[in-house]
Parts: sequence; C-alpha cells; structure tokens
Amino acid sequence: MAKLIDEFRRGWQGTSQPSPLFGAGFAACCLALSTAARWGLSLIRPDVFFTPYLPAVFFATAVGGLRVGIATALASGVLGVTVNFGDTAADSARLALLLIYLIVCGLTIWGIEHYRTIVSQQREISKRLIREEGYRKLVVNELQHRLKNKLSTIHAVLHQVLYDQPQVWANIDHRMRALSATDDLIAEVDGSGCDIKDLLLSELGPYGHVRFTLNGDPLFLPDKLAVSLALMFHELATNAGKYGAFSSPRGLLQVSWSVADDRLNITWDETEGPAVESVGRAGFGSRLLKSALQAFDGKTEIAFLKSGVHCTMQCRIPQS
Repeated sequence: MAKLIDEFRRGWQGTSQPSPLFGAGFAACCLALSTAARWGLSLIRPDVFFTPYLPAVFFATAVGGLRVGIATALASGVLGVTVNFGDTAADSARLALLLIYLIVCGLTIWGIEHYRTIVSQQREISKRLIREEGYRKLVVNELQHRLKNKLSTIHAVLHQVLYDQPQVWANIDHRMRALSATDDLIAEVDGSGCDIKDLLLSELGPYGHVRFTLNGDPLFLPDKLAVSLALMFHELATNAGKYGAFSSPRGLLQVSWSVADDRLNITWDETEGPAVESVGRAGFGSRLLKSALQAFDGKTEIAFLKSGVHCTMQCRIPQS
C-alpha cells in the first residue's frame, strides 16, 4: 500500500512517470468514479453524458501522463456514447457533444502537460542552483581555510623576526589576532546573522578600543545584511587606518545607529584625522560602499570634511 501511495505521490508531483500498470489502474478507478457520478446525476438530468468524465481525464493526465490522459479521454467518450441511464438513446446531438467534449479534453491534457514541462524545467534549474550553491560554499570554505593558514604563517614569521623586540611584537600580535577574529565572524555571519555592535567591535578592535565609540541600542542583523555591512565597515576602517582618523595619533571615530520603523540609519564620523586634500578615482572600495545597500532599498553618502570622513548609511532591515 505504501508503495502505491509513493508512486501516486511521485506521479502527481511529476518527479517520475508511474508504471503503465499503475497508470492504467488509476485511470480505470477515475472512470469508474466518474461513471458512478454520472449515474447519480442522471436521476436529476439524464442528458448529462460527458461532463462527469472531465475530472477523470484531469486526474488521470496529472498522475499518469500524456498517454494515460489520452486513453482516458477516448475511453470516457466511448462510455458517454454507449452507456445510457434512463430512456435516452444516442443521437446526432450526443455525437456533437462528444466532439466538443474531446476538444475540451485535448485542451485540458495540453494544459496539464505544459504545466508539467514547466515544473520539470524549474525543478532541474533548482537542482542546478543547489549544486552551484554547494560548490560555492565549498570554495568559500576552502578560501577561508587558506586565509587562516596564511594569517597563521604571517603571524609565526613576524613572531620569529620580532622575537627580540617584545614591545613591537605585543602591538602587532593583538591586532593580527583581532583581524583573524573578524574574518571568523564574517564567515559565521553568512547564514546566521549577528548583533551590529559585535560586528563593529570585531572590525574596529585592532585599532584600539580607546580610538572609537559606539552609540546605539542592541540590534540583530539578518545574515545577508550583516555580511554587506561587515564588508562596508571593513572598507571604511581600512581607509581610516590608511588615510583617516586611525592614521593620526589623535584621531577618533564615532559610529552611531538608530532604527525607525524598519529603516536602519548608521552614521560614521571621523574626527582629528588628517585633512583630505583630494579624492582620487573611485576604486573597488568606493563602488562597494555605493552599491552594497541597494539590495536592501538603501543608499550610502560619503562626505570628506576638514574634520574627517562623514558617512551615512540607510537601508531597510529585511525580515529574519
């Protein structure tokens, strides 16, 4: 019994074609039920010959496929003409109704087969996308593994070179560990999400906790938004370390965020850093900052003030 149910399920879902025996048996059951329904209707309207068989053609085609559907349509047409309930007899009007019925059956069978074809194509596309997603995750995991290995190697080489300079090594050691922790956090965020404060602390920690302040209520970020913001914070922090507030001994950074309805507003303010004399050509980082939040109905605005970089980020927080 379980095998029959499974075969029916796979046929109905279009994942596989049922066996010819099962298809013929299912079509016969549909015809029997439709004939019983026709007999019940004949007690009220004895001139209903073909309409009760349309559900039989539909279900037989949906489960058994094209051939079973055509066979069911032809068999039901024969039953509608030859089987009589009451005093009615076959005449030219019934033959005309038979022609109309067969045309309707043909359209029904074509529609079901067209739908099954589309569903089959979409199922194949879904399988291919799942395989590509699995491959992407494999590649990303491998790249993350290699990155950790490279960081470990660099860490070991620097430790060996700076063995006689413990003060310099102490300044470098905690920053490299913080960078490694940031990479691990970004990897964990992809698929789970995280709190915005944890994301900022992980990214800004290598520059010293006294160099920045974070203002905002606890806010959990869904995974895709968290990854996008992690990349943006990394780009802004890198620029601050090279050219902005973190490149100056007195430079400070303040990051604030607030939520109104489902809109997230983030402000990145650098102060006491070197004045930005000129802005070069937009590179990958600038394009990333401009486009990363577009998928969340957001935008990014950057102003290069005398006091330092001022960046505002606005976006919609998607449902988790």
